[in-house]
Amino acid sequence: MSVRRLYLDRGLGESRGVVTLDGRPERLLIRRDGDDPKLRLGARCVARVASLEPALATAFLDLGGGAEAILPFRADAKPVRGQTIEVEIRSEPRRGKLPIARLLGEGEGAPRLLGEARDLAEELRGFARDADLVEGRAAREAADEAEAEALEVLHPIPGGGLIAVEPTRALTAIDVDLGERKGADAKRVTRAANLAALGLAARLLRLKGIGGIVVVDLVGRGHDGNALMAAARAAFGPDNPGVAIGPVGRFGTMELSLPRRVRPLAEILCREDGRLAERTLAQRLIRRIEAEAAAQGGARLVARCAPGVEREARALAPKLAERIGARFTITADPSLPQERLEVSAA
Repeated sequence: MSVRRLYLDRGLGESRGVVTLDGRPERLLIRRDGDDPKLRLGARCVARVASLEPALATAFLDLGGGAEAILPFRADAKPVRGQTIEVEIRSEPRRGKLPIARLLGEGEGAPRLLGEARDLAEELRGFARDADLVEGRAAREAADEAEAEALEVLHPIPGGGLIAVEPTRALTAIDVDLGERKGADAKRVTRAANLAALGLAARLLRLKGIGGIVVVDLVGRGHDGNALMAAARAAFGPDNPGVAIGPVGRFGTMELSLPRRVRPLAEILCREDGRLAERTLAQRLIRRIEAEAAAQGGARLVARCAPGVEREARALAPKLAERIGARFTITADPSLPQERLEVSAA
């Protein structure tokens, strides 16, 4: 029986929630100060219909404060430009894509937030209602582990082999590699690897926040289609409703369509070029200063980082001073590589 555990790391400037499945991270939810609450999954808003694209059956919505969303509509339920409606966010924004809303009914007044999404603790409990919510040091370690795994491309399959998870603009490709997995019966070995790979892929896609079209390139040939289909349905069951799974094709691939609900984690943590964002590095720097402050008692600390990271960290410094005292300085060093963070006693 699978066991899920919940962790909540209440950091400075961001909180991170983790769900683990049998000891491995399955979901990582990040909430940062400054995020627009109108764009979070489950938020309810009053919106104004700004424009219509009848050919796409889509309305563009003004949520207020510069926030926008799109609303798919049926031909028999076409909204009217300028109409005020109440909506709920059903899919968070992605890079280059607006959030998707669903219509709740007529609205009144100016565009605005009506009801915030569930807070992080409540959202976590929705994944494992009987599990305790762990906080403190264990939660921070779980969140750090989840963040590191979510950003990896290659992941070991239990029992041997690897899968590579590589998102593109059109779809996410998952390649199954047998690697050093051994056994006398090649067909049995490849079957076991593919079955394990599907379970691993489901966990990783949830962890990475990836939805849309997924193509799994299975290893070997002559696949047991029924067994693989049953394994995929079980592995991706927690992502329902909205999961569609195709049979194994003639080229040894399995195609899936997964609902897009949350913003992909890589878009939160990284820049468009794939490198860690300055805000992500600043959050790591603040956590490192906190850890050193706890380890070194009343010592004064000096942190050095690249200028872009220093600018982001500077905004978090007042809250850090409230927590550990004003016994640290954060210095911009143009000679440091972007991802180099240094913290030491003065």
